[in-house]
Amino acid sequence: MRKNINYFLMDGTPSGRIKCTIANWTGVAYRIPRTELEKCKERDDLKQSGVYFLFGTKEDTDSDVVYIGQAGVRKNGEGILYRLQEHKRNAEKDYWTDAVVFTTSNNSFGPTEISWLENCFCDLARVANRYAIKNGNNPTSGNVTEEKESELEEFVDYAKIVMGVLGYKLFEPLVAPMVKPKHENQPSEESPLYLRRKSKKSGMIIEATCLRTSEGFVVKQGSQMEMIDSDSIPSGVKKRRQSAKVSADGILQEDVLFKSPSYAAAFLIGGHANGLTEWKLADGKTTLKDMENNEIDED
Repeated sequence: MRKNINYFLMDGTPSGRIKCTIANWTGVAYRIPRTELEKCKERDDLKQSGVYFLFGTKEDTDSDVVYIGQAGVRKNGEGILYRLQEHKRNAEKDYWTDAVVFTTSNNSFGPTEISWLENCFCDLARVANRYAIKNGNNPTSGNVTEEKESELEEFVDYAKIVMGVLGYKLFEPLVAPMVKPKHENQPSEESPLYLRRKSKKSGMIIEATCLRTSEGFVVKQGSQMEMIDSDSIPSGVKKRRQSAKVSADGILQEDVLFKSPSYAAAFLIGGHANGLTEWKLADGKTTLKDMENNEIDED
């Protein structure tokens, strides 16, 4: 479905404040750097109620984090912006660098609507599992009518589009759901890649599955990893191994995305690896390098 998105650079630069709207949508979205909050004091729509996201990075692991919250209108007339300023003054929330805000052009959000949206956005973010969610408690969804829920679901659909356009893949799973093929003999999804080798360090059999996506290479949950690091392991790979969710016996407990096939293989092996030759199709013979060469020849 095609969408006409209005993307306004409020400060004239892509790194500054951004306002987003979509044709025939009552929603309004802002991306506001933490350092630019004070410039928003005169914006009436940021004094309304709405839902906001605080994006940042964990210093020790470089992993992405987000806090999802809601802001209602207070007796003094302050709403979203006042809540963001409170977070800026809070030493426990010094990790965030950017805020994304969703409100409406007609000031139609009440306490029930923003509670429902906060709950829905938290659920979607947890399912996608892209960011570590900093919320301490699960927000309650509240009680809304069927009619109102239908309206809010449509709002969420638009908000997901805007969030992606702003550069945050908070709601997008690492591996997209399988799309049914148009033709019977057409493959329905990217063929999985496999890695299998016996480790010289521990003697264990390393077995893993990986999927190519438009973003890179996703090592799948359930893959068996080598638990011993080589002295020559790249520092970035070592950090990813330390921060990944892995069981005591080396079974990966989550999907992990890498930009290169070699880093994906090194993550599993615990040392340098050539991903073009380590990753193979199910036949155990056709390497990723062979696949890419065939794709070039076909073009």
